[in-house]
Amino acid sequence: MVEDDSSLRLAVTDNLEDEGYVVVAAASLAAARSAVTAQPFDVVVLDLMLPDGDGSALCRELRKAGNAARVLMLTARTLEDDLVKGFEAGADDYLAKPYRLRELLARVAALGRRAGSPLASTHALGHYQVDETKRTVTGPSGAVELTRKEFDLLVCLLRAGDAVVKRDDILDAVWGDVVVDTHTVDNFVSSLKKKLKADSSGFELKTVRGVGFRLVR
Repeated sequence: MVEDDSSLRLAVTDNLEDEGYVVVAAASLAAARSAVTAQPFDVVVLDLMLPDGDGSALCRELRKAGNAARVLMLTARTLEDDLVKGFEAGADDYLAKPYRLRELLARVAALGRRAGSPLASTHALGHYQVDETKRTVTGPSGAVELTRKEFDLLVCLLRAGDAVVKRDDILDAVWGDVVVDTHTVDNFVSSLKKKLKADSSGFELKTVRGVGFRLVR
């Protein structure tokens, strides 16, 4: 959620989180660039008029880099030329200010559904290939048998790039509303390390004390 108006940014972020999304909020182009570099996103809600530049510049950068995130542009500018420029920059949808919250949530949901397929892809991880669509992990000796939760945990860490994933965020992503002890995450990470031979397979599963975990390639 990229928006320089603090009250609007907070309100939209709160409502998106209430809908079940994991949201990273940014108040500037610089902060947004840092966020999209650190981890992949399904949808970017992007204000055009930001204090350090035009949001369409970020959209063009995402497309040039091959980033498949769906972009919903927010703007007070509704002239036809502005709309055309936004779509030419690579935007998927456009919403003029002031907008109705329910409409924004509906558009984000629609873009999120469209974003599902590109993200359900194959990941290279050291000596392994992880296929989200087939839910398989293949290594030098063939298929690696993971439980459902182990696989979901691995995908959660993969999608974060090299960013640290908090234990609470892992619990939300993998276990949802089921109440489990945070130490459960540690146990599952330990199991993944053993099954994937993480110490000798071209990557590490690192514990960030007091915070969570990160994959280091």
